[in-house]
Amino acid sequence: MGPTAAGKTALAMMLYDRLPVEIVNVDAAQVYRGLDIGTAKPTLEERVQVPHRLIDIRDPSEPYSAADFCADALRAMQEITAAGRIPLLVGGTMFYFRALERGLPELPGADPALRARLQSDLDRHGQAVLHTRLTALDPERAARIHPNDPQRILRALEIITLTGRTASSYGKQGESPLPYRLVKLALYPENRAWLHQRIAERFHAMLAQGFLDEARALFARPDLKPTLPSLRTVGYRQAGLYLSEQINYHQLVEMGVAATRQLAKRQLTWLRAEADCQRLDCSTAEDVGALALEYLFARLSV
Repeated sequence: MGPTAAGKTALAMMLYDRLPVEIVNVDAAQVYRGLDIGTAKPTLEERVQVPHRLIDIRDPSEPYSAADFCADALRAMQEITAAGRIPLLVGGTMFYFRALERGLPELPGADPALRARLQSDLDRHGQAVLHTRLTALDPERAARIHPNDPQRILRALEIITLTGRTASSYGKQGESPLPYRLVKLALYPENRAWLHQRIAERFHAMLAQGFLDEARALFARPDLKPTLPSLRTVGYRQAGLYLSEQINYHQLVEMGVAATRQLAKRQLTWLRAEADCQRLDCSTAEDVGALALEYLFARLSV
């Protein structure tokens, strides 16, 4: 685990060369086809050398939930262990890690017709209005959802409409623990200036690699609305503002870097609360790979 730009992919690929592991992606944006440069997805060449599961498994127009991830990840883990190898889960979507380990509440399934009506309300009235509606119906859940998070707002309203119960009333997690022993390793840069520099450098590198052309192709698709979770991913959201001429290039860079730093801050907050997790300070360690191997060899031999 670790924040964005901390070096998770590079470490995972090194571990693949040294251990009998197979990588399972735990990044909510990398599941989408076409979101390549902006999500720092491993290249096709890298994935030929080191296979990654749960990458490019959804079209950007399709929903993908934590429940979908848990089902897909468990299936992949069963296949990997059946082949005599070890699943290596790698990514920065901390909620997915938590959901996989602790389970999810038994919430009702999605209702496409109802979701379409709620999406229509969102398109007409905007996120602020629907967040206010949710606040009146489920203030506890609304307080935990940012007004600019349409996916979670719509899901909370969908649950209330379908069941008459608030999402908060279902509790925080399910009852089925993960049937595997976990060894948790986190890249945790204590030097925030180091991480901020890497974030800025990577955003500039993405732009040089053609990120705006990638985003332009996505936003040009008539079936992809800017409110979709795929297009609200950090970087793509700011690219959409630039391509629609709401901000200039300088603002794109400034806002993209700032949003990525905010994402990293949220990820680090999750990591601080993670129990039984070995943290490696990737901002100061001379050889993070050697430290990771030392820790994993010790734990895997227990």
